[in-house]
Amino acid sequence: MTERIKGVLSPVLTPFKSGYGPDAERFINHCRWLLANDVSLAVFGTNSEANSLSESERADLLDRLVDAGIDPRRLMPGTGCCSLTETVRLTSQAVKLGCAGVLMLPPFYYKGVTDEGLYRSFAETIERVGDKRLRIYLYHIPPVAQVGISLGLINRLLKAYPETIAGMKDSSGDWNNTKAVLDQFSKAGFDVFVGSETFLLANMRNGGVGAISATANVNPAKIAALHREWASGDADAMQGSLDSVRKIFAQLPMIAAMKRAVAHWKKDEDWSRVRPPLVEIAPRESTTLIEALQAAGFDMPGI
Repeated sequence: MTERIKGVLSPVLTPFKSGYGPDAERFINHCRWLLANDVSLAVFGTNSEANSLSESERADLLDRLVDAGIDPRRLMPGTGCCSLTETVRLTSQAVKLGCAGVLMLPPFYYKGVTDEGLYRSFAETIERVGDKRLRIYLYHIPPVAQVGISLGLINRLLKAYPETIAGMKDSSGDWNNTKAVLDQFSKAGFDVFVGSETFLLANMRNGGVGAISATANVNPAKIAALHREWASGDADAMQGSLDSVRKIFAQLPMIAAMKRAVAHWKKDEDWSRVRPPLVEIAPRESTTLIEALQAAGFDMPGI
């Protein structure tokens, strides 16, 4: 893992079969569509329902992606688990397959853990993987995990493992936190991704490298276009257009709403399925969602 991944990445939605098993064929096809729209792949992120997947399911899907010809240099799989051993195994697999990096949640079940405990978790993972190619992108998402990654922890990890700790996805939803990370670490080569395209333009203007955003699953080309053209005179208008689409999805449970949109534009009802404990959006909500998206001029060309 030597070449840094930048730009826009999608936490790829995981399609499920009728018995709730992962549907590898639909998964691979969706990944190919995203790549064709200039979006790289943060498979097994939050919007992938990753924590509803077993270690073996994640490992199998990752193998299948690479076997299908997906370039591992466009992959940043999520490998952070509550279990240290599972994190190590998934991370080792990603390194061996040649993935550009891994997106690593802190162990998130126990609350109130100290920075010392989190440091030991990341450090032990790095030592056990034991491969200089490893590049870790820390995943800060306290609204969901309720376990965050402090500036002090980032600083300590960078001092101990400057070649391995490559960057961070900030899904705090707090621009002040993102700005603090950028101000303190971006000039040292620490790559900062925002967790929503809502902050993409601000991130690029302040030294960030891109976004790992849920709605890159459904609106990839336009989000990627803003990343490419963030310095242009049209950037603010592009950002406003992206925000309008995201707000429509955000009015409903995001994962189920995005899967509903894929199902509609792909004309494939099986895409609506989510794995329990999540549930699909109701028919009336589905109608409202699609009508609002169509009124906004939304489309999914080539899906």
